[in-house]
Amino acid sequence: MTSFKYIWAVGLAATALIIILPIALLAQRDPGQPNPADPWTAVSPTPPPTNHIGFMTGPFESGTDVTAACLDCHENAAHELMQTAHWTWESKPLALPDRDELVTIGKANQMNNYCIGIAGNWQKCTACHAGYGWEDNSFDFEDETKVDCLVCHADTGIYRKGDYGLPLEGVDLLAAAESVGRPTRQNCGSCHFSGGGGDAVKHGDLDPTLSFPSENLDVHMGRLNFQCVDCHQATAHQIPGHAISVNPLPQDDLSCSGCHTDVPHQDQRINLHLDAVACQTCHVPVGAPRLATKMDWDWSTAGQDLIEEDPYIYMKMKGNFIYEQRFIPTYAWYNGYADRYLMGDKIDPSQVTLLNRPLGDINDPSAKIWPFKVHTGRQPYDAINNYFLIPVTAGEGGYWHEYDWDQALALNVANTGLAYSGEYGFAPTAMYWTMTHMVTPKEQALQCTVCHGDNSRMDWTALGYYGDPIYWGGRK
Repeated sequence: MTSFKYIWAVGLAATALIIILPIALLAQRDPGQPNPADPWTAVSPTPPPTNHIGFMTGPFESGTDVTAACLDCHENAAHELMQTAHWTWESKPLALPDRDELVTIGKANQMNNYCIGIAGNWQKCTACHAGYGWEDNSFDFEDETKVDCLVCHADTGIYRKGDYGLPLEGVDLLAAAESVGRPTRQNCGSCHFSGGGGDAVKHGDLDPTLSFPSENLDVHMGRLNFQCVDCHQATAHQIPGHAISVNPLPQDDLSCSGCHTDVPHQDQRINLHLDAVACQTCHVPVGAPRLATKMDWDWSTAGQDLIEEDPYIYMKMKGNFIYEQRFIPTYAWYNGYADRYLMGDKIDPSQVTLLNRPLGDINDPSAKIWPFKVHTGRQPYDAINNYFLIPVTAGEGGYWHEYDWDQALALNVANTGLAYSGEYGFAPTAMYWTMTHMVTPKEQALQCTVCHGDNSRMDWTALGYYGDPIYWGGRK
């Protein structure tokens, strides 16, 4: 590995003596590659959708009635979906560093530093589950009629979900069933644009502005009108792509090079970066370019009546927030794998606990420098047992009703399986979120001097170099 990243650094130093060029000059593809003037040639074609008016006759009293009708023709669809993380919200058993046993990771059984965890909080959290009626730990994951076909396939102007993932009261289920077709950005965005409790809260690169974006916001969706499923093309309802917040292992080879060549630039000095720098690092130059995203959530200040409420600064239900727009990403080596804090892991409350940590470093030949949104927080932990706890928030007795942390934490023991000593505090956490959407046109990608020079946005020492490699050459 002295190889690529060292050669990259030395090559930069040499070429910098010649000229500094914009890092974003995308070249024409090599002969034999898909036509760069028509990016759609690299996208697998999809059949036109079937008009379902006449096929879906109703009447439908419930979402499960609609699903039963869908299964009359699409016999395997529910079974296929039930094998995916969109249904289980939990990974297959996997190995994590320094653990003797296989573990599972997902929204269903782990925690984050936003709304913390779904255990005991199914009423609101499962409004984004691809199913109906997940109310508690007894939810039947084997019942095919509980699969919600409409959330991904119906017109979002007609169909919406509510508490426990059930159709919102008043939804015309027949009209929704007749509207079904290929998933749109609005279908995917109905959950992914508003994760964490509101628009743009969780992700630095996903928010409702992608429903109808300009090309300057996202060149694929704005200029070319790509839908999410043009890149995230499913096979048997398995949708490629993963977030290290919920699954620490790459499940597929979804990447820019699936459509773009491995040598995409005319200038070989730029191509020299590709062994060490992810495409996103240059082509997703800022986070939250339109709507501000949440960067910090302090639960410890919740419950106060003397602070004026502002959804971007303070809410009594949730505490203090920090939002940022057009933030500069945090850059770190990432090889596609991550470590994960698991419920019950011991913590040092005086130190920041990384709930997920991207793996890889300068010596890892498979790692590249990636851009991340890092969300920090302070959340409740058991002050005797020294592990994080999930409070009941919504519902009877929950924190949002009683503003009693002790009660909210005690209520969830049965749901989480974590003992509560009766003493709690608040400890700092951080989570990494990859940034891979909101790809700018090539003319707006990062310039060389943004990363190299006196005002570099890169912390080269933290990345394992002596300093800016354009001047200092190799690694430490």
